[in-house]
Amino acid sequence: MRCLVTGATGYIGGRLAPRLLADGHTVRCLARKAGRLRDVPWASRAEIAEGDLRRPETLPAAFEGVDVAYYLVHSLGQRGFEAADREAAENFAAAARAAGVRRIVYLGGPEPAADRKVPSAHLRSRAEVGRILLAGGVPTAVLRAAVIIGSGSASFEMLRHLTERLPAMVTPRWVRNRIQPIAVRDVLRYLVGCVDLPPEVNRAFDIAGPDVLTFEQMMQRYARVAGLRRRMILPVRPLTPALSSYWVGLITPVPNAIARPLVESLVHEAVAREHDIARYVPDPPGGLTGFDQAVALALTKVRDAQVETRWSTASVPDAPAEPLPSDPEWSGGTAYTDVRERAVGAPAAVLWRVVEGVGGEHGWYSFPLAWSVRGWLDRLVGGVGLRRGRRDPHRLQVGEALDFWRVEEIVPGELLRLRAEMRLPGRAWLEMRVAPDGDGRSRYVQRAVFLPHGLPGHLYWASVAPFHAVVFGGMARNIARGAERPGPR
Repeated sequence: MRCLVTGATGYIGGRLAPRLLADGHTVRCLARKAGRLRDVPWASRAEIAEGDLRRPETLPAAFEGVDVAYYLVHSLGQRGFEAADREAAENFAAAARAAGVRRIVYLGGPEPAADRKVPSAHLRSRAEVGRILLAGGVPTAVLRAAVIIGSGSASFEMLRHLTERLPAMVTPRWVRNRIQPIAVRDVLRYLVGCVDLPPEVNRAFDIAGPDVLTFEQMMQRYARVAGLRRRMILPVRPLTPALSSYWVGLITPVPNAIARPLVESLVHEAVAREHDIARYVPDPPGGLTGFDQAVALALTKVRDAQVETRWSTASVPDAPAEPLPSDPEWSGGTAYTDVRERAVGAPAAVLWRVVEGVGGEHGWYSFPLAWSVRGWLDRLVGGVGLRRGRRDPHRLQVGEALDFWRVEEIVPGELLRLRAEMRLPGRAWLEMRVAPDGDGRSRYVQRAVFLPHGLPGHLYWASVAPFHAVVFGGMARNIARGAERPGPR
């Protein structure tokens, strides 16, 4: 089959595409910027089409000749996300119908019980997208999953950090609502299996793992699998979903914009009401993956630095997406820069390994307190902060998150350019260049660029400029020292 995967830069889409390829299908990925998929390991085996589901004129070429189209996108956390998702789903359905697509597959969320009068906006929007696709004139399979357990998923990261960081906690009462989580490997198995659904199938399916648990039980079982002591958990009524999301945003790497819809989803019980999908995609011989096994598999991936995709690979809501403009375009405007350059007594290859290792557990090579404070301030205003870390401790690729930056460009051995996704009154980049300098030496050039938005932007730069000598100057100095330090590299 020729399969179109939307959301290939996200958590599920980035894992689905290589599995479809492994099954012998032809895969075309739709992305707003083709460059975001340039460095993924399977990029050379897939077709990449540029397009935007909210710009219908960009879609016909992407849908041409497609047999199965996967809808794996959402506007989670963005302002007005319900309207945005509605528009995207309508455009997707129309483009699929016009192109003669045989099957649509959509991964949605659980459907709240009928007695719930006011489902969360997140669940309401996911359900609406499913209805739009089912009514769009192309046979559609809507897979409804609750909490997905897998290395790098937002739900797993929330569970992991809450359990590991808080041996005792006061929690909202929704931690005693029942949930039927599912392992990411089973989600992907269903998604791949839907390629072969009969043409008359046009319906929603609940997909879930074998265990029905409360979130409290999930935390206790996570602690047991991870070798931690039993957690002390005290549920109380006053913690509303809004307060809970701030609490989750404070403790975990998941920012408030994403934590809130996740928390609001947990307020509703999410237990599968049927298992009809097994008629078409039979359970594996050993059965579906249990919760404990899913956690163990995810922790192994995390500890071995083999996390395939993370929740943060998708763009952050409302984050600037424009690339660094070329210098001539700054004429007539203002661009603040801070440039540091150092000669390094080590080969360029060694220096590059230090540069590419920046961020995450390695830190930013200067004044850790200043970076931590900046990260906390960003969290307080709803930003992502520093705790997103990095997917791999040694290698970076275009499009992935790196603390409160995103990798905009990388030329191995030469250039790393990061675009800021912190909350700022302007747009910012941090650029690091490496060049050989003869006789086993190299040169390091570091440039910070800030394009202010209005007076607040100018005031912001003026307020932080006095600290640049310590922060950026120390960073350049310590990167050079790290490369020059003797020892295995």
